[in-house]
Amino acid sequence: MNLKELASHLNLSQTTVSRALNGYPEVNKATRQRVEAAAREFNYTPNARAKGLATGRSMSIGHVIPTSSKREMVNPVFGDFITGASEAYVEAGYDLVLTLVEDGKEERLYRNIRDKGNVDGIIVHSPRMQDSRIALLSDLGLPFVVHGRASNITADYSWVDMNNRSAFERATAFLTELGHSRIALVNGLEFMDFAFRRREGYLAALAVRGIDPDPALMRQGEMTELLGHQSAQEMLAQPDPPTAFLTSSMVTAIGVRRAIQEAGLEMGRDVSVITHDDELAYLMNGQNVPLFTATRSSVRAAGRCAADMLLRMIADPDCGPLHSLLEAELILGNSTGPAPAAGEPKTVRQGQT
Repeated sequence: MNLKELASHLNLSQTTVSRALNGYPEVNKATRQRVEAAAREFNYTPNARAKGLATGRSMSIGHVIPTSSKREMVNPVFGDFITGASEAYVEAGYDLVLTLVEDGKEERLYRNIRDKGNVDGIIVHSPRMQDSRIALLSDLGLPFVVHGRASNITADYSWVDMNNRSAFERATAFLTELGHSRIALVNGLEFMDFAFRRREGYLAALAVRGIDPDPALMRQGEMTELLGHQSAQEMLAQPDPPTAFLTSSMVTAIGVRRAIQEAGLEMGRDVSVITHDDELAYLMNGQNVPLFTATRSSVRAAGRCAADMLLRMIADPDCGPLHSLLEAELILGNSTGPAPAAGEPKTVRQGQT
């Protein structure tokens, strides 16, 4: 149904229908509600450009990715976050604008975005401990929401984050309750805020149980399968190898599992593994029973939450900085079990000695 047909159905002028749908204040409440109800019934969506002219907005939300981080766009975490955010944008009549920018040129780009007015707000991805984008966007007056937090920033700003410290403290504590004391951490890059917080949770749980952290059991890097494989391969070859691994990504955990298998060991019996699982649409953690024990938090829900928060800030600029801290669940899978007793023989796969 087009505008003309909708207006005819309601016995109103096209101008009145357009003004009702595009937020003009002179349309009375009863008429606006009747028009909106008919638009929903016939699945009619007003033209975004016309709505923008009525409200003085671009009806677009910006996501800016530095070229050094463009790998994020093929990361299933990024894809699920964008999916969740897009659901909110579509419902509100907004478009998503994704922009790549060369490293070192972000400030110029954000200033151009502000001057041109081609987006109404920004979602900030992958914050670092000290992230200059937060102060810049605050100074520019652009509404923004950070997916994550920047621990070294003291100014208030809007963010949506998963409780990374709590999740990894709980996961480490669970492993110690199973009798593990040689627990390895294979983390993301620790200048990234989420990875720093996960390391803090891991260390806090060890400290509570009087376990001294061993630097030989800690690795950080890009969260790839190769990082997991190489890290676990090196650690399992140590004279006193870990009996458990905690990883920041299921992709990394898959690499750890490969190293365990290559060493002739059985995951869940000889070596336990807990990973972080963002409940991803295209990288499922098993089917009926989870393959990995995991701290689980839906990144798609985080995307929806961040978008809803930003849209609220655009509609009400005085609503103040908003915050949402999401908690992760501990999901039990097949990858964890009691620590092997001292002297207990390790699993040896057929064909290996």
